[in-house]
Amino acid sequence: MLPPNVVLEPLFREWLREDIGRGDRATGAITANNNPVQEAVWMTKQAGVIAGLPFAEKIFSLLGKIDWQPQVTEGSFCENQVKLLRCRAGTDTLLTGERVALNLVMHLSGIATLTHHYAEKIADLPTQLVDTRKTTPGLRLLEKYATQVGGAMNHRFGLDDAAMIKENHIQAAGGITSAIAQLRSNLPYPLTIEVETTNATEVEEAIASNVDIIMLDNMALPLIREMVDLIKKKNSAIKVEASGNINLNTIREIAETGVDYISTSAPITQASWLDLSMTLV
Repeated sequence: MLPPNVVLEPLFREWLREDIGRGDRATGAITANNNPVQEAVWMTKQAGVIAGLPFAEKIFSLLGKIDWQPQVTEGSFCENQVKLLRCRAGTDTLLTGERVALNLVMHLSGIATLTHHYAEKIADLPTQLVDTRKTTPGLRLLEKYATQVGGAMNHRFGLDDAAMIKENHIQAAGGITSAIAQLRSNLPYPLTIEVETTNATEVEEAIASNVDIIMLDNMALPLIREMVDLIKKKNSAIKVEASGNINLNTIREIAETGVDYISTSAPITQASWLDLSMTLV
């Protein structure tokens, strides 16, 4: 789902202001006396999943009127040298908006591409791939959009989306039971409670506290299997999430333990930009 314009437009305006500064010197000089409508083509320079084309259109539209004609569907996996879109606009609009629009789409497409590779590994299993809050400050909404395009589910967007009791919360509260008791006295309905656990004792305590989700953090594979069986036996309503040591080589075997979710920051934090180009024709 595309984020609403009321959220996106201030971001895009700020990015354009950053790039344009006191004025686009080169474009301003070239178009001062002649600013014809021209056509541009976007092409892939490597294979990957395309994410962010609707955002690029919005960026250009803040600079001038543009005729936007995508040649592929958002979320498509495209090979190298595929024509992504054709667009027509004033020369100044195309040249001034090019870098900001391309940068964003290349960044988001890189995330969508790596997410796709992770999701492919477990596509035939019921386990759902989810992202994390390890995002670039200011870009979380769009980076999480890109993981959706690539085939993942969004974890919480912020600290107010759900209550996750992590290691430092447990330490600060004096234990899982105490942390949950304090939380339940202040938690608004209907937020879920998730607890991060690292051993069997903590899992037992989380089960006894009747939480919604138990995260198995950085556990060895045999222990993950054991804890999944324990949780499902004692309270099948509790969802199980695995996190830590997730990569393209380990995700499949972790999913095969029967966890409901696998969370990893890798599709965002380890993604490389997808190489794309824009050329006037």
